[in-house]
Amino acid sequence: MNAPRLNLNTIRVVLALALAFFDARALLADGSYREIDAYVEQQLKALNVAGASLAILEGDQITHMKGFGVSSPAGKTPTPQTLFYICSLTKSFTALAVMQLVESGKIELDERVQHYLPWFALADSRAAAQLTVRHLLNQTSGLPIKTEWQTLVDFDSSPNATEKQVRQLATFKPSRPVGSKFEYTNTNYNLLGLIVEAASGEKYADYVQSHIFDPLDMNHSYTSKAMARNDDLSSGYISWFGVPSPVPNLPAPTGSLPSGQIISCAEDMAQFLIAQLNGGSYRGIQILSAEGIAAMHRPAADATTVGIPLGYGMGWFSEKTSEGARIWHDGTAPDYFAYMALLPEQNKGMILLINTNELILNFAAFSFLGGDIASLLAGAQPPTRSWAMIPWILRAFLLIPLLQILGVLVIVRAVRRWRQDAGRRPGAILKWVYILLLPIPNLALLFGALYLVASGVLRFWLLYMADLSWLILVCGGFALVWIIVRTRILLGAFRTSRA
Repeated sequence: MNAPRLNLNTIRVVLALALAFFDARALLADGSYREIDAYVEQQLKALNVAGASLAILEGDQITHMKGFGVSSPAGKTPTPQTLFYICSLTKSFTALAVMQLVESGKIELDERVQHYLPWFALADSRAAAQLTVRHLLNQTSGLPIKTEWQTLVDFDSSPNATEKQVRQLATFKPSRPVGSKFEYTNTNYNLLGLIVEAASGEKYADYVQSHIFDPLDMNHSYTSKAMARNDDLSSGYISWFGVPSPVPNLPAPTGSLPSGQIISCAEDMAQFLIAQLNGGSYRGIQILSAEGIAAMHRPAADATTVGIPLGYGMGWFSEKTSEGARIWHDGTAPDYFAYMALLPEQNKGMILLINTNELILNFAAFSFLGGDIASLLAGAQPPTRSWAMIPWILRAFLLIPLLQILGVLVIVRAVRRWRQDAGRRPGAILKWVYILLLPIPNLALLFGALYLVASGVLRFWLLYMADLSWLILVCGGFALVWIIVRTRILLGAFRTSRA
């Protein structure tokens, strides 16, 4: 699952600037991982996270694995084999599958999508005919982020759920010319999943199992929640105003499997990263050529957001940092978060899996946390951020209904006072202030609620940002009723004043 990439990158930048930060001490001075563990544990506690799992690799070896918090309400600490949704990290698996088929001669990167999926159509037939496999991999198809929001709340579990969703694009027109600009959307990788099936003759899940999971000894990785439940699947938690609430039975949008629904563990993901770090080689098995791995990591599209220079290759972001190149990806679900990074110049990598999430503030903080761990691993000194304020910011939203109730009491008391004492009644200008200006906060809540309802993706927001979405809807509905009632009360009081 994914969240709107551009908006969230903006939020992350604004959040980082808003938080006070100071230089942290070097945490790897003695070459151990105790300090990294302490750092991660401190940050996760500040963010009120239920549980997490961390793995670090150097060269072709896993050098450290650690669990934090709990994996379920039963209180069990996550192990290296505890399962989490890896969310959009799935895209790197889909890109790898495509590149394997490219090297076997079954897919050509610059071939049209319609060559593999003849039925594929858009409202703009010319754009549909121009779209290639490379455009999908580089997220330059011209399809906007909003094409994925409905699919993420489509819990159709039929075998052809992905195809049914993609066929609905026949009525959709791209927002920009094909190949002109980067825009992140799950839809591109769902299409690639169908191309993998068409070119290989295998179902996507079967292909990934036999060509990626099995060669990499990823024995605790799955493409369905039903299978993962028979292993050690952690409970996902949704953050309600900063308090994690378990949702173990949350349904999964299986139609979005190629873009964000793989389930894995820290140990298996570390083995996947070893192959990525070592030119496609894992324990003597070559899952892709070194040239193919390099092509996946190489930035092909400019993904710069709010002044932060980023590149996007094939299922991977790339970034130049003070400690050198960083190749990474993050992913978000309503109840999980994942972050992985490769540090080629240090010959290291890391994976962080978390079983708690919230779309806006938590996701932004988790992404920064993943990047900070990568910096620590590279020997840099990342800033110490005041993440402890995040849960309190979320809780502060609960003041909105309290302020609404206080506003009602203030108006009722003022009207009663005006009726009892004519000398306290407001003048002509102040009357209009009461009628027109004081309702502005309630009008903002009302418009917010109307926007959610009219957006066409209300179910998406109720799933990914349940606490704030329900708050806006309830307070917006209350605002509508109160604006009408208070206007009648005030007009009645003012008419009595004139009489």
